[in-house]
Amino acid sequence: MKKIGIITRPGKGEALDILKELIPWLNGHDCEVYVGRGTATHLDSVKAHFVECLREEMPRFVGLIIALGGDGTMLAASRLAAERGIPLFGINLGGLGFITEVSKTEIYEVIEKVVSWECDIEERIMLDATVIRAGQKAPAFTVLNDIVVHNGALARIFDIEVSIDTRYVTTYKADGLIFATPTGSTAYNLSAGGPILYPTMHSIVITPICSHTLTNRPIVVPDDAVIEAAVKAGSEDIYLTLDGQKGFPLEENDVIEIRRSAYKTSLVIPYERDYFQILREKLKWGQR
Repeated sequence: MKKIGIITRPGKGEALDILKELIPWLNGHDCEVYVGRGTATHLDSVKAHFVECLREEMPRFVGLIIALGGDGTMLAASRLAAERGIPLFGINLGGLGFITEVSKTEIYEVIEKVVSWECDIEERIMLDATVIRAGQKAPAFTVLNDIVVHNGALARIFDIEVSIDTRYVTTYKADGLIFATPTGSTAYNLSAGGPILYPTMHSIVITPICSHTLTNRPIVVPDDAVIEAAVKAGSEDIYLTLDGQKGFPLEENDVIEIRRSAYKTSLVIPYERDYFQILREKLKWGQR
């Protein structure tokens, strides 16, 4: 019996309609299904076909997690699954869907290969961000996409000093800085003019947001580098945002230490994939 967890946004109508058919289908293919409590309350009609559990505890019970939604759902699932190394399979119900590549029209054709393990696993690096305040380290945050240091409600530049492996790089005067993984290079980094990195590369890209110094350009560094970003005195209303989903208010003289995480995200790739084809389709390359 294969044990599969399903994560989606609670109450999302389209996802619930799919789950009412998908869960019994998985049962019929020798799968025991686990569903988070928030989603389970909307699935009374198929309640006999799944096990209800707390979303945070799901990785303890399953060997595969299906993320049903957009890339945001996949990012949230990645943080749950990474510590136990559980593979993730994404079904895209959102917009671009760079991580959740499989569309809803392909679900049953593709998922049959997934539950039979006729697919590859692709590992993606993650990053840890640790805030150091007055010499004390806060617990680390782990992300799959990006770590962003940015200003708050007011459009005001601030100073942030960056060092790599204790060597001073520069002090950026900008609206913020993005530290992105290759997976996250097609997210906020791309919007800010950063490069697209091949997703399995071992590297980190540092991209300034609206730098006051026009010669400041994105920098790509090895993923074994330890990056320190110090918020300089005089900076106000500065925030640390993690995967666009978690926020942490920063104070002047805070230091954010960024390094490759010990955890990785394992993505299920159910068919032969051409990443450049994905870029052409998602970004409309070659179209007029």
